[in-house]
Amino acid sequence: MSDTPNVPSNGLSYKQAGVDIDAGNTLVDAIKPAVRSTRRPGADAEIGGFGGLFDLKGAGFTDPILVAANDGVGTKLKIAIDTGNHATIGIDLVAMCVNDIIVQGAEPLFFLDYYATGKLDVAVATSIVEGIAEGCRIAGCALIGGETAEMPGMYHGKDYDLAGFAVGAAERGTLLPRGDIAEGDVLVAIGSSGVHSNGYSLVRRIVEISGRDWYMPAPFDHDTSLSDALLVPTRIYVRPLLAALRSGLGIKALAHITGGGFIDNIPRVLPAHLAAHVDLSAVSVPAVFPWLAKVGGLDQHEMLRTFNCGVGMLVAVAPEDADALVAQLVAAGETAAIAGRLTARTGEPVTFEGKLAL
Repeated sequence: MSDTPNVPSNGLSYKQAGVDIDAGNTLVDAIKPAVRSTRRPGADAEIGGFGGLFDLKGAGFTDPILVAANDGVGTKLKIAIDTGNHATIGIDLVAMCVNDIIVQGAEPLFFLDYYATGKLDVAVATSIVEGIAEGCRIAGCALIGGETAEMPGMYHGKDYDLAGFAVGAAERGTLLPRGDIAEGDVLVAIGSSGVHSNGYSLVRRIVEISGRDWYMPAPFDHDTSLSDALLVPTRIYVRPLLAALRSGLGIKALAHITGGGFIDNIPRVLPAHLAAHVDLSAVSVPAVFPWLAKVGGLDQHEMLRTFNCGVGMLVAVAPEDADALVAQLVAAGETAAIAGRLTARTGEPVTFEGKLAL
């Protein structure tokens, strides 16, 4: 009696176990043009080797400090998977990493991605990587490598996961927050493109409660489907903020408003003796947020701790430079407004006046 009754007479293959090496090679060939499109000084953006290279001297740095960040997209991926719309989820992946680099005053230089799935679909993976390349082009960083993992049994059906890794640099002595951040510095809010990539477990629960499907018109934007409205990619702030930093305006600190919203993210860039006083009436709130608040029965505090509520970045700037910074950001295509100031901390690190337009 055979000890291996289910093994074919000619033996098993890796492909029969669920991993298609040929599909992986096909994917590498398919994404090479998108990857090459992210070339920049310091990197040729060629893939296929065992590691990606970057030349800091070639990028123009003299005495650099490296800054690294990694992140994912969270359950926003489920909307892309459920609707088969994978075109922009890669932009989100890049945005979540490079926005964390720029807030430290550093220039994102290169990016690597990790894509894991149960069964590799070359068309889906190509669409995702093309989105990643688009995000890298927007941010001005090179896509120098990545990993595609086909893991049958780990993921169900068409499910996949993404992780991104970005590295940037700043000349020594120029990192943020600055040591001279002080009471009286002005807060400038830079608008978001929508929900970005945080709070989607709650978003998806609210959609379920609403009784709407992904293909119905969005109740807050009848010109697009609900899924497309919620898949609008995270805004990438690298280029306008690099320009502002290099223009000599007195930017003291930057806060990326991600998971944890205003309440958890702003204190991350403040010294212990300072608090942020935010004027909520100055915030331009995209229409998606009042809908989420109404259908989900969310109060203002829950909104401020879960979502960006219309502010993707918050800038602390010297008061004499605040108006010039707003004007420069608006000229660069951003939505920006003065939305508060720094005060001496006597209690909570973030305080509010006014109300969100929910």
